[in-house]
Amino acid sequence: MIQKIEIQLNGVSQKDRNRLETEIDVLAGVADANMDENGRILIEFEDSETSQKRIEQSIEKMGYKLNGDASEIREHTYFVEGIHCSACEILIEKRLLNFKEVKSVDANIGSGEVFIKYQGRRPSAKKLSEIFKEEKYIFSDEPFSSIKNEVKGGFWQSFAIAGILIAGFLMLNKFGLSGLVNISSSSSLPTFFIFGILAGLSSCAALVGGIVLSMSKQWLEIYSDSHSTLQKLSPHLMFNIGRLISYAVLGGALGAIGSQLKLSATFGSFLIIAVSLLMLMLGLQMIGAGKFKRLQLAMPKFVSRYIADEKKFKGKYMPFVMGALTFFLPCGFTISAQGIALLSGSPIQGALIMFLFALGTAPALLVIGLSSIKFSSHPNMAAKFAKIAGFLVLFFALFNINNQLNVLGYGGVGDLNLFRAGVKTNISSSADESDLPQIINGKQILKMSASSSGYNPKYLKVRAGIPVRWEITDKGTSGCTNAIISRSLFSGQIPLTPGQVSVKEFTPKSPGKYKFSCWMGMVSGIIEVVDSDQAGFQVKPAAAANDEVFPSGAKGCGCGGGSGSSCGTAN
Repeated sequence: MIQKIEIQLNGVSQKDRNRLETEIDVLAGVADANMDENGRILIEFEDSETSQKRIEQSIEKMGYKLNGDASEIREHTYFVEGIHCSACEILIEKRLLNFKEVKSVDANIGSGEVFIKYQGRRPSAKKLSEIFKEEKYIFSDEPFSSIKNEVKGGFWQSFAIAGILIAGFLMLNKFGLSGLVNISSSSSLPTFFIFGILAGLSSCAALVGGIVLSMSKQWLEIYSDSHSTLQKLSPHLMFNIGRLISYAVLGGALGAIGSQLKLSATFGSFLIIAVSLLMLMLGLQMIGAGKFKRLQLAMPKFVSRYIADEKKFKGKYMPFVMGALTFFLPCGFTISAQGIALLSGSPIQGALIMFLFALGTAPALLVIGLSSIKFSSHPNMAAKFAKIAGFLVLFFALFNINNQLNVLGYGGVGDLNLFRAGVKTNISSSADESDLPQIINGKQILKMSASSSGYNPKYLKVRAGIPVRWEITDKGTSGCTNAIISRSLFSGQIPLTPGQVSVKEFTPKSPGKYKFSCWMGMVSGIIEVVDSDQAGFQVKPAAAANDEVFPSGAKGCGCGGGSGSSCGTAN
């Protein structure tokens, strides 16, 4: 009777493989012998002529060492190139577990390693590379020695594209159009829908999109007997309905929590800085910066695996539950939206913020689920986009931190003067009388206009010790410019109303340069206070340029994920 056995050999080189197969083939009773690249040989033999023990003894006499029983549980570590997000980890783990020989899998994007425990024949690295060919994952039994040139090229190409996008954002910001992509707790609600669209198109949606893809085949099997397209679409619709309801309910809960916390402006600024530091680390991970790849910020893997395991969601109504649970699989965009829902301090506002955000992600998830093209069918594009998004996240994180430093009174990058921030000279600021406002009824009349693009003029001069009446004409302010603050000059803020003139009276006491800004710190200008006793003397314009600029002390604003920053409506 023909028997089949598997024997694992150690120390077999590629060169020895064919020779060894031939030598085993000619053994008495052996019908066939085939060896794979991992040193595992499958032998068919006639048990009436020989036995497994005889064959093993013959192989040992040839000088090869056997590696124990094929039924033993063994361990192996693969090295993988091309993985770039947590969705890659789960995708690899799920596919490898489809091999009956593989008992457990642990993929780690940080180290680029996949550790398995297996029994019997181990899947070869070559075979796995073939299986993951569309995803462009490359498996190896040895560490990769160098970074490929195309990876380096992709890095700089992504950097250049991100630079162009950042320049575009700064241009939008300069002309007051950044509100189109800004988010804050007071942003218009449609903004969160747009923000959701951006999230749905980003690599941050890879995990949820991957879950939808992995479920598509099973969902189709549920309705395999149906010829109704609408019925076959129902699991995808239920999945997104579950997301919408879950995000609305839990967003409302976050808003309710925020209303009870009654966060102060200072706490809000520190919270934004903390989130921005988190964004910095996420951005460094996304661009593949050294050891930061090893610091993965994600839900515990057992939670992600449970939510991503389609075996636990077999019922016709389970897509709804599965979609609802994706609230707990946050990406950078989702965390930003959740944070703003918390800061909104309103259950209704928080619910609407998260509902519209989820609604924005729905089109991309529906397209992913309904198409026959997998999310990872364009892995090079996905990896490149991850790097672009990483650079954008880094920029917006630094942008946030800079604004909040000014908010807290420490001054931002814009206050640096030839790298001499905070250096105050003893030269008294002064100006020609023609540069100063008229004095009417004992008050300096200072006039300025405000619009969505900023303030005009944005550099003003007044005398120290003389009351100021600041008249500000609102010519169409946005959420970012509709209130002015300058804690170094006066308390509170100046709310602006389109088409009206707002008035603020204060008395500047000390000469110097004082920044005023929108209440979120993004759009700003300077009021220079000059010594009233020397106001009639001509001085060089550069004389005051060395004076310290006092921060405005704005209330603070946040930049969400990789999409933008915002200043909200004044309270």
